[in-house]
Amino acid sequence: MKFRSVFDVIGPVMIGPSSSHTAGAARIGKMARQLYGRQPKWAKILLYGSFAKTYQGHGTDVAIVGGLLDFDTFDERIREAFQLAEEAGLTVEFIEEEGASDHPNTARIKIGDDESDFELVGISIGGGKAEITEINGFELRLSGENPAILVLHNDRHGAIASVTSVLADNKINIGHMEVSRRDKGKEAMMIIETDQRIPDEIMENLEGCEHILSVISISE
Repeated sequence: MKFRSVFDVIGPVMIGPSSSHTAGAARIGKMARQLYGRQPKWAKILLYGSFAKTYQGHGTDVAIVGGLLDFDTFDERIREAFQLAEEAGLTVEFIEEEGASDHPNTARIKIGDDESDFELVGISIGGGKAEITEINGFELRLSGENPAILVLHNDRHGAIASVTSVLADNKINIGHMEVSRRDKGKEAMMIIETDQRIPDEIMENLEGCEHILSVISISE
């Protein structure tokens, strides 16, 4: 296995005790919060595999809740995440799932409020890193290591080209891109990781592209 830096070996600066069960879990929670776009009122968190067996002792529970509160992995407030969630009006439920999953450190997070809800599946892959493998039923891969945008669009000819053209015209380089759809001709989703954060004015241009339903920015 090749590592790109010493941090891939020793892991990130974080609140312990485990990089995979704590820092990785916090990243999953934080990505859920960023994708949802605001503080949810409730969260139902289903844990699988090793997460389900050790989440209380390894701090996976407080880490995910801390992420949902938009805390970074090194934020000292993670230790008081349950109390801070209660103060913020966030109700949290954990469910230990016995079914099999593709990865031992898997969490399915369902969050929402009075207006809408949102669901994702995330895995902690070690060294404090995490990946999102499903968003609202769309299968994909999102690392969270680079700035990214999530684009919900109608599955129509030209939708992808309209988005990539805007990025190219503004000299935004794409590092990774995936497209997922549930059914032909219906809603689809693009995940685009870029080398730099996309400015707000370009985000507005993307939202105005043909067949685009919504665009969400995700920071590192």
